[in-house]
Amino acid sequence: MPMRALLFTTLLMSAISYGQLTDFNAQRYKIDQDLMLALGSWATVNIVGGGVGWATAPNDEMKYFHQMNTLWNTINLGLAIPGYLKAKRKRTDLDFYTTTDEQRKTETVFLVNAGLDIGYVSAGLLLRHMATSNPTEKDQFTGYGNSLMIQGGFLLLFDWIAYGVHRNHSRKQLSPLLQKIELSNSGIGLKIMLD
Repeated sequence: MPMRALLFTTLLMSAISYGQLTDFNAQRYKIDQDLMLALGSWATVNIVGGGVGWATAPNDEMKYFHQMNTLWNTINLGLAIPGYLKAKRKRTDLDFYTTTDEQRKTETVFLVNAGLDIGYVSAGLLLRHMATSNPTEKDQFTGYGNSLMIQGGFLLLFDWIAYGVHRNHSRKQLSPLLQKIELSNSGIGLKIMLD
């Protein structure tokens, strides 16, 4: 193949790959935006509902339940808003290495969070158990425990779904791009396979 044709083909493939990476990153950040909107919506509903429930609770156990829901989701909203804004402002023109590194980090964050969520549910169970041996804090421990179990359970489901959506996106969009690139037979350059 003449040198000009080789150079043209290399530049063309680089442009195609760059465009596909840019599209992949744009889609990844759109997924993050949608996830943060979902988390923010959950938080808002819980803050409003929890605030009303806290003010109108018929007993102390329910008051503590709604109080924890309100406080917990204030933090969730405090994470969702900056998370959404960050995903909206991210650069999509990333190279292969940075794209794969960002994808790995995203998946890891949701997996680590899922582990933490199991801890929240466990803490809720522990508080409910402690309520049986602490009659003076029974209502508080039960209310807080129930809230932690619900909030932790939601976050566990949310983080697993988020991980799954990102993993599936990577498998369908990024993996095929990466499979087209391999070391040349001499090990000095790269081969890009054309379909």
